Amino acid sequence: MMTDERVLADQGGGIVFDAALVPAVDRRWFEPAWWQGQGALASAAGGRGGVSIVRTDAGEAVLRHYRRGGMVANLLGDRYLWLGVDRTRSFREFRLLAHLMARGLPVPAPLAAGFVRHGLRYSADLVTLRIPHALTLAEKVAAHALDTELAGQVGAMVARFHREGVWHADLNAHNILVNPEGLYLIDFDRGRLRAPHLSWQQDNLDRLRRSLLKVGAARSGKDAFDTEVWKPLVYRYERTLGA
Repeated sequence: MMTDERVLADQGGGIVFDAALVPAVDRRWFEPAWWQGQGALASAAGGRGGVSIVRTDAGEAVLRHYRRGGMVANLLGDRYLWLGVDRTRSFREFRLLAHLMARGLPVPAPLAAGFVRHGLRYSADLVTLRIPHALTLAEKVAAHALDTELAGQVGAMVARFHREGVWHADLNAHNILVNPEGLYLIDFDRGRLRAPHLSWQQDNLDRLRRSLLKVGAARSGKDAFDTEVWKPLVYRYERTLGA
């Protein structure tokens, strides 16, 4: 699917949106209070992501406010250094998602992205279509539903992205979604396209392995995890990567 990108920008901020899915977008799209006033705020959660679920004409969507994590959040919170419109985190993620979707990769469709200037810094937001009836891979682990078959599907999906040169900055069990139609990868903040190379691809896999262990995928023991989860995952990954 190709996006019909439209950009609205001035000195105070900017918006990019897919006119094929949403014909008009303004700054109110990035304000949970506005959606609430329309009776279209399905849910809202605090925390680092500042994520809200909103009901748009294109379907149920995820509104995410970009916010720093870790100790730096105490100093800068949701502000990022201004380096130009095309280098804002929201515009870059919107365009990366559009590119990946056009390549047939399983990602959420980007609806709109925006930023607001604050002098030499800016804040940003992104709206994507919600993946319906989905659980995170971490939730599947918690439900004792990560079996050999699902592990293999995860490996095959990651390989599809790596084969296209897609580096995910935070490949973990919370950013992989599973629904009846298949698997999806979400949250491409800071992600980018790179020349395929074993070093960064292995780093991505190592990060995913650490995440699976952290959420409890080895509750039956490390040997069982390696045999029933990790080896099938890597096997399908290598087969798909070399296909």
